[in-house]
Amino acid sequence: MQTNDPICRDVVVIGASAGAMPVLTRLSATLPADFPAILLVRHIGRHASVLPDLLAGPGRMRARHAATGDAIGAGTILVAPPDQHMLVADGVIRLTRGAKENLARPAIDPLFRSAAACFGPRVVGVVLSGHLDDGTAGLQAIKACGGLAVVQDPADAQEPSMPRSALRHVAVDWTTTGEELAAVLQHAVRQPIVSAPAVPAAVRHENDLIMDIGNDMGRLDAIGSTTKVSCPACGGVLWGIANSAPPRFRCHTGHSFTLDTLNQTQAAHTDDTLWRALRSLQERQQVVRMLIDLHGEMGEDGANRRRDEQRITTGIEQLRALIDVGVA
Repeated sequence: MQTNDPICRDVVVIGASAGAMPVLTRLSATLPADFPAILLVRHIGRHASVLPDLLAGPGRMRARHAATGDAIGAGTILVAPPDQHMLVADGVIRLTRGAKENLARPAIDPLFRSAAACFGPRVVGVVLSGHLDDGTAGLQAIKACGGLAVVQDPADAQEPSMPRSALRHVAVDWTTTGEELAAVLQHAVRQPIVSAPAVPAAVRHENDLIMDIGNDMGRLDAIGSTTKVSCPACGGVLWGIANSAPPRFRCHTGHSFTLDTLNQTQAAHTDDTLWRALRSLQERQQVVRMLIDLHGEMGEDGANRRRDEQRITTGIEQLRALIDVGVA
């Protein structure tokens, strides 16, 4: 970690998702070998990643997957490995398999938040192309701790949702195209630190949650209040985070959602539930028809079985209509 020039920013954290690869490869090919440390999260889930190889090939900075305990130093791009959150604790890297945030692991917000809590105004946060709105809350934490915010112009992004959300909810310092990003970052890291505000309590509490420090319920009560909605990932109670924009939710096991992400997750779960219900009704329909074939329709039992079949058929038609509405 650079420490000989305390008036400059010496940690750059980048959040990227779909559509960001051209920007990342151009950036790594352009920055000088002694550029401050870059910590990079790209949404890759569990998929094998060759991202460090792609970044190191054309570039002058070294690039590799991060490991727990790694020092954070100039000239190096540390990339979050597949299926692990990359955090900063006590000035070094910490990897975890904590709960997904915004449906992602690795996720952007945990890195941004932990870097802001650890390094304060020394951090420059960058949000690039991607779906939904991961990175917005983390960028807010960076700004609250005195850091700077850079966002790709949505018009320049292949997937504009993440940049658009950041611009809507964060006091961004620079909006840039991918082509100009390297120049903007070289300018940003030279900006003097005017003040070093204390880490806000809300940022500290939420960072402690992802670090497994203290009592989860108590920290959630300190930053929000329980809702009537359950976590779609584990079924636990969701807390609504106070004064969050966009609205955000966390459960005590660690899952975190923005309102848009929660809506998409619930929509997917509802769709799955409808298909399971349809399968169950179709199977019961077959069983009832086998009973009718075996025993016939005569008598009270036969009439009841025919009524059951009609009700089941009606239910199947209604479920198919609901599924079609969801598709439409």
